[in-house]
Amino acid sequence: MNTGPLVTPANQESLGLLINLVRVELVRSIEAEIAAKGLDLRYIQFVMLKRLAMLGPMSATELARSVELDGGAMTRQLDQLEGKGYLRRRPHEQDRRALRIELTEAGNALWQQLTGCSDRVLEAAQRSLDEIERERLHDYLSRVLQALRDKNKS
Repeated sequence: MNTGPLVTPANQESLGLLINLVRVELVRSIEAEIAAKGLDLRYIQFVMLKRLAMLGPMSATELARSVELDGGAMTRQLDQLEGKGYLRRRPHEQDRRALRIELTEAGNALWQQLTGCSDRVLEAAQRSLDEIERERLHDYLSRVLQALRDKNKS
């Protein structure tokens, strides 16, 4: 397994490849942090717990949309997280046909543990940037994301 840098200043890659490589390393690092805590949790499950912790209960469709999963993949992930006791499906207050997904107490406690994992990885990823550079990076990536979303709406 190659753990050395894949992209160096002398080996400039396309922006898309560079962004993908950064994402892969972030996922790998967060999953390593989670595994070091002795937890059996995948990155997508981490993101699902984060969304529920930050946004509160939502439908499976809303959650799937917010984490970019299709319905079948979402159902599998929900089943696994529910089986571990981290979330539950509850009847929707206004629509008896619909279900709301919410964190359990165990899910909330787990999220508190996981927040530190994410923070450590993101801090390490930005270690060589000063505060202004961090703000600019966030701004640039937000603008690129918005431009791509706007392009896809046309």
